[in-house]
Amino acid sequence: MAAPTLLFCVGATKAGTTWLYRYLHDHPECAMPAVKEAHYWDTFDAERCEKQLVAFRVRLREMRAAKVQADAEGRGWQVENMDRRINEMKALIATLVGDRTDDSAYVAWLTEGRDAQVVGDITPNYATLSDDVLARMRDLSPNAKFLYLIRDPLDRLWSHIRMQARRQRQDHEVYEKKSNNILYRILNRGHEQHILERGDYPKIIRKLRRVIPEGRLLIQFAEDLFTAEGLARLCAFLGIRQVEPTVARPANEGPEVVMLDKLRPRALGLLNEHYEWVARNVGPLPQRWQDNLARA
Repeated sequence: MAAPTLLFCVGATKAGTTWLYRYLHDHPECAMPAVKEAHYWDTFDAERCEKQLVAFRVRLREMRAAKVQADAEGRGWQVENMDRRINEMKALIATLVGDRTDDSAYVAWLTEGRDAQVVGDITPNYATLSDDVLARMRDLSPNAKFLYLIRDPLDRLWSHIRMQARRQRQDHEVYEKKSNNILYRILNRGHEQHILERGDYPKIIRKLRRVIPEGRLLIQFAEDLFTAEGLARLCAFLGIRQVEPTVARPANEGPEVVMLDKLRPRALGLLNEHYEWVARNVGPLPQRWQDNLARA
């Protein structure tokens, strides 16, 4: 069998990558790892690596606890599933702490035992990588392909902020107020710039096009991913047949949080150049983008 297509989905953050992972995970011609975000390529820095290892070890303990509970309740199928996930997480941790000079351990973790046309690593933070690291990923295999999903800039920003608010919120803080406070700090104080950097479409797309050959890079509107035409485009890019999704289109996570009216125009003003640049350099904007842009 020919070497599988190696898919790197490099973001954007909060642009449908979880839905994509679930679609490919269930696809009969794909074999996705149990760990969606491997964080191999963004953890060569020792401090960054240790931080990620701490997070992975916490998840490993949670998996083991879930396995014990499933076993106690007689859910054998879940015990088997947790065994697989535990073993993959242990192998990934070993890969991150091992020799990473030639990336062979990573390739083995990602591909061994997966008899499929496509395997992949979907880690949105890879969009922040340098040209050199992206080139190293590109040269890992002649079948390596890159996907960058772009969602309406305001929707993506607001969703990312809500995610941060959930993670940072203390017991005494109100989720809605926390979210708007983060947006206020971004707009007025220049704080939490990493949220903007993770959705800097012009900068990221220029970099990807600079490093990745045209036939191995797909820039796709997240809004189109959920249409028959958009899904067909993705599957043609990966060389797999189009199948019906088994997971629903994602909805806003958790209770809806309304962006304050006084902040929305300023946020749109901040993002206006992204709308204009994408329209000129990627393609016609989806209706959702046009609707938000009209409110600027």
